[in-house]
Amino acid sequence: MSQPTLTTSRLIVRPYQMEDKPELIDLIGDPLVSKPLLIVPYPYTEKDADEWINSRQVAFEAGESAQFVVTSKVSGVLLGGCGVIMIPKFNMAEIGYWVGRKFWGQGYTTEAARAVVDWAFDNFGLNRIYARYDVNNPASGRVMQKLGMQSEGILRQHVLKDGVYCDMAYYGLLRSEWLKKVVNTTL
Repeated sequence: MSQPTLTTSRLIVRPYQMEDKPELIDLIGDPLVSKPLLIVPYPYTEKDADEWINSRQVAFEAGESAQFVVTSKVSGVLLGGCGVIMIPKFNMAEIGYWVGRKFWGQGYTTEAARAVVDWAFDNFGLNRIYARYDVNNPASGRVMQKLGMQSEGILRQHVLKDGVYCDMAYYGLLRSEWLKKVVNTTL
């Protein structure tokens, strides 16, 4: 099974390709972009990009995750990334996202994340999608709120990143909440 390509009014949200490597390194290699991301190393190297891109289809086929690159529908320029990590035992997934600094504040992250949330709920029968962010990155929390996610609390000093313990805010969206939103949107 191949990972699909999703489209929105402004975006193409598609599987990573090796041709994305130069733009990926450039955008995510920015310390202001990579610092709040828990699984992204800094500096971000060509080897990191190779490993990430080469492992995405295998992870999708194994049912572990679906990671997408976010590009402009008009120009094809890489803007960022978005994906879900599946937790099938508990019928849920964690969503994560990032966008290059020069594209901040334009709504791309919310638009891409909404497409991925809809796709994940539609295709995997999930009961819940959750997200977390370092409380020092409130912009990420605003995306979660725009997706209709509810605050579930803050875990203090929950994650160690670059030698510093970070407080993590958790948000969640239940299938029943998502369905209400979908029904209200289509009326």
